[in-house]
Amino acid sequence: MPTKFTDTFDNLTPNDDDFRCNLGPFSNAAKTEVADVAAGDTIGMKLFYDGSIAHPGPGQVFMSKAPTGNVTEYQGDGEWFKIWEKTLCDESGDFAHRCLFEFQIPEDTPAGEYLVRAEHVGLHGAQGNHAEFLYSCAQVKVNGSGTGSPSTTYKIRGIYNDNMTLFDGLNLWMDTAKRIEADIAQTPIGDEVWTGGGSGNSSVSSSSVFSSSLATSTSVVPSVTASASSGSSAIASALSVPSPTAYTWDKSTCGCCTGNSAKFRHPL
Repeated sequence: MPTKFTDTFDNLTPNDDDFRCNLGPFSNAAKTEVADVAAGDTIGMKLFYDGSIAHPGPGQVFMSKAPTGNVTEYQGDGEWFKIWEKTLCDESGDFAHRCLFEFQIPEDTPAGEYLVRAEHVGLHGAQGNHAEFLYSCAQVKVNGSGTGSPSTTYKIRGIYNDNMTLFDGLNLWMDTAKRIEADIAQTPIGDEVWTGGGSGNSSVSSSSVFSSSLATSTSVVPSVTASASSGSSAIASALSVPSPTAYTWDKSTCGCCTGNSAKFRHPL
């Protein structure tokens, strides 16, 4: 079930600590495998039971390092930084959508154990304060010699509030693509994505996004697989995401899940 600010499921809202990784995962963290990956690897998180994204809205992926070095004992109360995001895929206002999201662990990511949190925000009911947040976390061990330091970090909970127009006031069915993009830019969803380095020098802006696109959604726990450069194949219990350079977002490539309502056209 999605997390919302109003009419909540199990009284969970974005103002609660469980907004970090959803209900129950930390009680099972010790039983959950930690995926072994290398900095620079591309990993993916997909919907459980091969589900499809059913609602329009942006997606993003965050990481948070376990301060003690043991992610199975970490509950995400430290700093989070964003490594991937997609919003609108073109100026017509289409949201792109994927069954599987892949994203790169920045090469400058310091070695250690991390929570990786993928999130999709359904905006179909935002006009009535019914934005829906769907999210889950993976546990990963990053290997490498990176020394990067993200300049922008967040606390979860606290990253969002229901005074943000994107979640309470945006009308996805009536507002223009430019208005939607402006509302996105006024939230952390519009902030920079860290791709490596320090002091923001290697970050890319995601606030003017007509060349970007949407990402992920689930409130259940899928699987994460590591790929490519390290050849690792560890699987962890979690959610999944695409490299910012993996796809060209245009009208012919706005998503792999056909037949659902995640792709919309808005007037300019």
